[in-house]
Amino acid sequence: MTSGDELRRSLLNDWQRGFPLTTAPFARIAATLGCSEAAVIEQFQALRAQGELSRIGGVFAAGAGGAGLLAAVAVPPAQLDAVAALVSAQPGVNHNYEREHRWNLWFVLNGRSAGAVQRTMDALEAVLQLPTLRLPMQRAYRIDLGFDLGGPVGRSPTDTRGEAPAPLPAAEWPLAALVEQGLPLVRRPYDLWALQLGCDADRVLDTLARWQREGTLKRFGAIVRHHELGFDANAMTVFDVPDDQVDARGAALARDEAVTLAYRRERATHWTYNLYCMVHGRHRDGVRATLDAVVQRAGLSDCARETLFSRRRFKQEGAQRFRDLDRQAHHAL
Repeated sequence: MTSGDELRRSLLNDWQRGFPLTTAPFARIAATLGCSEAAVIEQFQALRAQGELSRIGGVFAAGAGGAGLLAAVAVPPAQLDAVAALVSAQPGVNHNYEREHRWNLWFVLNGRSAGAVQRTMDALEAVLQLPTLRLPMQRAYRIDLGFDLGGPVGRSPTDTRGEAPAPLPAAEWPLAALVEQGLPLVRRPYDLWALQLGCDADRVLDTLARWQREGTLKRFGAIVRHHELGFDANAMTVFDVPDDQVDARGAALARDEAVTLAYRRERATHWTYNLYCMVHGRHRDGVRATLDAVVQRAGLSDCARETLFSRRRFKQEGAQRFRDLDRQAHHAL
């Protein structure tokens, strides 16, 4: 019989990947853990209520659909809280952090199309009247944020497939939107999705399985909130890499189990960096030591770089690339 603490640890750690694609997924998990289906559902509900679990859902590969933009703003310290609140109020913003740098507010804006994202960004800049960087992604080398929660620094299976083989057809976007929102915590959750979509549950399950095989869906399972679980010493390191070398160096980062995210972005005026990686950890010293080793292993020692630790988290939720941003974007402005 699995104890309460063991059940919590297993649900948060072991089911970030490989969540059952079967009619009664929580019963399948319960059978492997030696507890009841009701206990699994109740524990997932408690973890979500406590903020440790964001949702049970999926992380889509770059290029699966929609558009996203990383942006940074140089905000005077006295204005930071007000500006961060304005940015967080935008429905397309899913991550919004203060980082230790002159460019101190960093956020990700998502939407159904590049045009929708750019229109929202235009409106934000017009209101903010502050120096802003727009840093669109050029290539994803690793992007799923699923890692072992047992150590001082996040480590996960190496996976260099950061991009979808092709965009999802429009007919599959409604299911993708449900995957982003999260699975209902009920006995037969896929039946509810099927009801919403007007199809049968087998079709839902077959589509999810195909997306995973093809690499469109990076993983499907527990999406945890790392800050609540003690991983709050998180650092984004940016590198200035010659353009003819950046893909090789990015692939090397993606093969490193200590790297949780790795991607290439456009340079900008006043921002020469084109390669990014994230390391998530519990303590700054451990993250710095890990980063030093990562830089050596990836052959990046000779590249100019900066490390920007997160200072405050203003907003963190799942990306919503499959909903209509245009209908919601400007109400908060």
